Amino acid sequence: MEMHFASIWEEISDLIPNEPVLICEDDIKTWKEFEERSARIANFLTSKSLKADSKIGLYLHNSNEYLEAQFSAFKIEGVPINVNYRYVEEELIYLLDNSDAEAVFFQSCYAERISKIVDKLPKIKVFIQVGGGEQLPIENCYSFEDIIQDTDPMDRKKRNEENIYMLYTGGTTGMPKGVMYKHNLFINSLLKTAASMGFDVPENPEDIPKTILNLSKTGQLAKTIVACPLMHGTGMWLGAFVPLFSGGSCVTIPQLGFDPDLLLKKVEDEKINNIIIVGDAFARPILDSLNSAKENGNPYDLSSLRSIISSGVMWSAEVKEGLLEHTDMLLIDAMGSTEGGMGSSVASREAPAITAKFSINPGVIVVTDDGREVEPGSEEMGKIGTKGLVPEGYYKDPKKSAETFKDFNGDRYSFPGDYALVEADGTIKLLGRGSNCINTAGEKVYPEEVEEALKRHPEIYDCLVVGIDDQKFGQKVVAVASRQNEKLGQDELVNFAREHLSGYKLPKNILFVEKVERAPNGKANYKWAKSEAEKFIKSL
Repeated sequence: MEMHFASIWEEISDLIPNEPVLICEDDIKTWKEFEERSARIANFLTSKSLKADSKIGLYLHNSNEYLEAQFSAFKIEGVPINVNYRYVEEELIYLLDNSDAEAVFFQSCYAERISKIVDKLPKIKVFIQVGGGEQLPIENCYSFEDIIQDTDPMDRKKRNEENIYMLYTGGTTGMPKGVMYKHNLFINSLLKTAASMGFDVPENPEDIPKTILNLSKTGQLAKTIVACPLMHGTGMWLGAFVPLFSGGSCVTIPQLGFDPDLLLKKVEDEKINNIIIVGDAFARPILDSLNSAKENGNPYDLSSLRSIISSGVMWSAEVKEGLLEHTDMLLIDAMGSTEGGMGSSVASREAPAITAKFSINPGVIVVTDDGREVEPGSEEMGKIGTKGLVPEGYYKDPKKSAETFKDFNGDRYSFPGDYALVEADGTIKLLGRGSNCINTAGEKVYPEEVEEALKRHPEIYDCLVVGIDDQKFGQKVVAVASRQNEKLGQDELVNFAREHLSGYKLPKNILFVEKVERAPNGKANYKWAKSEAEKFIKSL
């Protein structure tokens, strides 16, 4: 079997052609339909002179078409480029130019935005509009469904297993960067990681056909619903790639904005087995909806649910415990970034969770800033490095690549910038991303640690912590928080946090807001938080 996304999915479509694979509201696509529709789009792309390594932008909402467009790119050995659907003109121009995109699939609601920047994107050969609505007079623009209707499927082909797969990541700071992987290395690593997390996938890719046929015969092909956007790593990797490698279904919700009741209704109606989220930004609203439905005497039916999986940000122990009160399932908290997986924490009713404490993955190290490996129990902090799957580098950014992907003791590691402590038992406690570290009076404070301490208060719904320039301390710790009870004041919250934090880590000021702004994938919007905090401090 060729270790290439397109080749593996083609083989699965031959094994279980009539099983569902894509479900978006009433639109259900079988594996046979998924493969054939993608092959027609792929043939069209080749007719427009796209070829191996051509970059193809996906400016789309969660949908079946997102995954079909991506499959079509893989079929021609092209490189799909995830485009944040919140991007406006200047951001779009930067990303599409930086990635050298030659084609763009876009949601019809963004047609006007696309029409305004066409002249600034001379490398793009073709635009493909997805969804209904008026087609604006954009040169070389075609309808997704018209292409499928009017184009024959592309013949299957042999593919290069070292074809590049790329995911753009912006993290919480800086301009987006394309993280490059080889198909074969990425697939092998993803399967091993998914198998270790309890997914129905084999560690050895050669066992995929046997595993899928067994699951199909026993009626155990899983349904996974993606609560977070497919345009980010957690949604695509855990919400789409993993279930597809096990012959299962990827269920998407096209509406923008997270609606926990809509999600839970889908779980109930579709008999969903796995939910993919990103930390408390999704988990807390889900818990609120479950509690409310139970209090109203109409609880959601979660009998089909096996697991909720989160990655990318911290997921509070208190929220996990609340979720487990509603049904017995696994809560899998994967620690990692686009640049590499680092560890995981699995909670159940029998095994309670601890916030930000993870079992370390094989091949993961923690290294001090002066180049020493951290000793367990030493209370020294260090930067996490992983050698399980080290990307090829950042696209067109050799300087940043050299800083992040480098040798340590003769092996190549990825150091994305996350800091941690290594406990005496070998587990790691995540502190946060070094680029967000606050330097206050000579001490280092990691925002995520302070955020979690504040969110332990029952009246705090969400919180972000930033460093604000200060003449006395260099920087001071400022929190931006949303509360459920307006009577909760700054002094009470700081005194509460004092039970969990050293004095120098406590916020000097707290700004209470109606809602803490986050990205669609649940990740922190520290740029917004810092702007609000700066305005707040100036007003004092």
